[in-house]
Amino acid sequence: MADMTIDDLRGTLIACAGEEDSSALHGDILDVPFDELGYDSLALMESAAKIERDYGIALPEEAVAEAETPRALLRLVNSLTTAAA
Repeated sequence: MADMTIDDLRGTLIACAGEEDSSALHGDILDVPFDELGYDSLALMESAAKIERDYGIALPEEAVAEAETPRALLRLVNSLTTAAA
């Protein structure tokens, strides 16, 4: 499976948050903390569940909670997709 990109993650976050106004997710968001982007732990867990389904991986809850930025979450997801390949 291909690595998850920032655009893939952006789409997942928008889909799971159900927000029509996704202006906070435009631009360079890789190192912006999720809470500053308006995403709480519930929104991240919903996003993680979608990522698990889409990528066929299991994301440990603790690791998702520790991923405070999109870069950290992408690093986690991509390390698991690489290991699963």
